[in-house]
Amino acid sequence: HATIFTHQLVIQIGTVVIVRAAILVAPCLVLIKCRLKLYHTTVISHSYCEHMAIVKLAAENVQVNKIYGLFVAFTVAGFDLTITTLSYIQILTTVFGLPQKEARFKALDTCITHICVFLQFYLLGFFSFFTHRFGSHIPPYIHILFSSIYLLVPPFLNPLVYGLKVKQIRSYVVKIFSP
Repeated sequence: HATIFTHQLVIQIGTVVIVRAAILVAPCLVLIKCRLKLYHTTVISHSYCEHMAIVKLAAENVQVNKIYGLFVAFTVAGFDLTITTLSYIQILTTVFGLPQKEARFKALDTCITHICVFLQFYLLGFFSFFTHRFGSHIPPYIHILFSSIYLLVPPFLNPLVYGLKVKQIRSYVVKIFSP
């Protein structure tokens, strides 16, 4: 792990992630600022400032904003899903080549945990994303609830999912909750 993920590689990956976010988010801000001038209200019905929550306030045609939002979502998710799939193909190929059965089982257990965390994040994100665009019959409080869950649950569950895999942490948690 340490031989592959050098400090230089981690910095390069971080730079790419930041540049990708800036390149994809900046047009959202420009589309909102330059295109949308008339608003029904200036009160956002969300617990945080979300792109579609602002777009829904507009009293003008927001089709371009919706299309760009879809493009960003599919670009980010498509890229992430492609890179993740390719890396897991490589990981699983390596894991199935391990000579010891216990080593294969341990590696698969870790991979399955990673995949579950990845899926929980993206499934919640897509549900929130698509209900904003296509769920006009869904009450606003459901949109707000799922958008907040999307932001809060994955970071909350990550330490639990990974922490419970550590034997010492797991045994301590069992001690706390068992009589």
